[in-house]
Amino acid sequence: MDGQLVAPMEQWLIRLGKQAVAEATGDLRRAQDYQPDVALVNYYDVQATMGMHQDAEERINAPVVSLSIGDSATFRLGNTENRNRPWQELRLASGDLFVFDGPARFAYHSVTKIHAGTAPAGLGLGGGRINITLRQTGLEEN
Repeated sequence: MDGQLVAPMEQWLIRLGKQAVAEATGDLRRAQDYQPDVALVNYYDVQATMGMHQDAEERINAPVVSLSIGDSATFRLGNTENRNRPWQELRLASGDLFVFDGPARFAYHSVTKIHAGTAPAGLGLGGGRINITLRQTGLEEN
């Protein structure tokens, strides 16, 4: 890399994550305790997909908050045991927040399709989708 320190977490992202956890779970204490310390930012062009995987790298069982920006995507939410059925598919549009918590926290999930031309006008992406995933890792700063 370039030897630069990682930028600190943006406060607006922390507030957004806390609000998403509060609204999705109805648990104000869980939302208050939620302190995301990592924001993963991925860009998906209109041909991109992401295979079934499970988010299980963190040291603590805190919610994961996912924000969609740009073109809609078909999102597949599976079970917690394996990559096979049962699963359900839903379409995530620009501005949608998805919270992984409770039984779904360790569910396998994927993106099976990006729906070209579905982004709101004026975003300036030129097609595709950005996903920002907020995580609380449980890792200590050195």
